[in-house]
Amino acid sequence: MDSLLSQIFNGLSLGSILLLAALGLAFSFGLMKVINMAHGEFIMVGAYVTYGMQQFVAPALGGPDAAKSGLFFLLSIPVAFLVTGFLGYILEGLIIRRLYGRPLDTLLATWGVGLILQQLARSYDSRNVPVTSPDWLNGGLALSATLVLPYKRMFIIALVVLVVIGIYYFLYRSSHGRRIRAVMQNREIASALGTATRTVDAYTFALGAGLAGIAGCALTLLGQIGPQLGTGYIVDAFMVVVLGGVGSLPGTIGAAFIIGILNSFLEMNTSATIGKVLVFVFIIAFLQWRPSGLVAVRSRA
Repeated sequence: MDSLLSQIFNGLSLGSILLLAALGLAFSFGLMKVINMAHGEFIMVGAYVTYGMQQFVAPALGGPDAAKSGLFFLLSIPVAFLVTGFLGYILEGLIIRRLYGRPLDTLLATWGVGLILQQLARSYDSRNVPVTSPDWLNGGLALSATLVLPYKRMFIIALVVLVVIGIYYFLYRSSHGRRIRAVMQNREIASALGTATRTVDAYTFALGAGLAGIAGCALTLLGQIGPQLGTGYIVDAFMVVVLGGVGSLPGTIGAAFIIGILNSFLEMNTSATIGKVLVFVFIIAFLQWRPSGLVAVRSRA
């Protein structure tokens, strides 16, 4: 039973990480139909913002004790969101806006932007650098002699829950969220009714980039960060969005946890490589049966 519960928790933890990485892509790719290959680099930027907060802000808050207390880390979450969101807003205004309706050009342009961001990170420091975890996130919750739930992963799960609740209220309880859903369902009718669709595109892309920054901040809890940090998550993020249903927030959430739990159990019985291959096979087979994904977005014909 302890082994089963441990695998379920590992699956939920992995699903939470995948969901954090995919939420931003669900806006840029799912809602805007923009293939953003720089999404992984936005995750990397969020991680480096956290590292910068540790290097420059933590000493002003009280030196090493501030780093251990985690105050700088809590402040890093909104700062990473704002910095990467602003970066996404600038990218949308300078490049993406001129490439709507041209997916191949958008893919190549954002891939080039990702390479530029990686090189800038290498120019700053090509090594992998650590971020000090708060003392209250060290250790784990011991449920039995063989079952310990790490506090860091529990924090990531809690952070994902808060982010999802915030996105839900933004999309369904705010005027900006209603405009995003209107433009997603029918851009022409939304424009005819007075919605500034280009403005909606700008802050939707910025929101997706900001969520990637939060993902990068959370990933600093799991190990050292480097210029290649986001590269390992971009394929999994696209996989989650496509499996869940392009443009569907509930589908993205369900797909992330399905992939996380499935991957955890398959890796336990095989290996990490074989487990990943079997997950891909499952996704391909599922999409053959249901091409629209787990949850198809309802729209007017």
